[in-house]
Amino acid sequence: MAESAGILRTWFSGLLDWVFPTSCQGCGEDTKDGIFLCEDCLAAVPSIHDPFCAQCSEVFPGRIEGPFECPNCRDQTFAFDFARSGVVRSNLAMELIHEFKYLRRIQHGRTLALLARRAFDDPRLARALKEKWPLIPVPLHRRRMGWRQFNQAEEIARPLGKMLGLPVISALKRIRPTPTQTRLSRSQRQKNLKGAFVVARSAKDWPGVILIDDVFTTGSTVHECARTLRAAGIQNVVVVTVMRG
Repeated sequence: MAESAGILRTWFSGLLDWVFPTSCQGCGEDTKDGIFLCEDCLAAVPSIHDPFCAQCSEVFPGRIEGPFECPNCRDQTFAFDFARSGVVRSNLAMELIHEFKYLRRIQHGRTLALLARRAFDDPRLARALKEKWPLIPVPLHRRRMGWRQFNQAEEIARPLGKMLGLPVISALKRIRPTPTQTRLSRSQRQKNLKGAFVVARSAKDWPGVILIDDVFTTGSTVHECARTLRAAGIQNVVVVTVMRG
């Protein structure tokens, strides 16, 4: 059922592209291939760059030699190996994500996937590409799904998987609704998410998996997803998001 709904949404998005040609979110110029940023505006969205935290991708000004962990990660033990975002926080990236999630501009998924793809320039993800680790979207609870009508992580993962030649598998299920996390601290978020996910299918045969979401903020949601996957026997869990919040 979920797969059929995804195919229908993809078909409908393609129909919209045909009826209403896409234009750049940044400058208004006509674009193609369902991408809502022209080449110049796409290039203007700043990527993650050195120096950045090896654990969460937080970019720091100045010069730091070699891998390092930021103060926010230094005292944390995450269930995932590391999290890598494609781009840093910027007005244009935030605008795309906001319209995508809250105005239901599902057609932005391909553009956001293109930004997330930059994360795979990181050499630490070379093994995942070589071994074809599956992309696992962070799931929504059915109540949130009913309101939004789509899972933003899945709509990013699907075109990203096509770009990279990686499978997309809905291996997690959110079994408990949780209040919005916007104003919660990291410890409150972690407590809020405890026991919210279960593995929806066997995952023991995979050498590793890549969790996909739109924004990495405190890492609480992907930590709980990764903890659930590790409990199911997954040895390697990495996180890729579009933007580092």
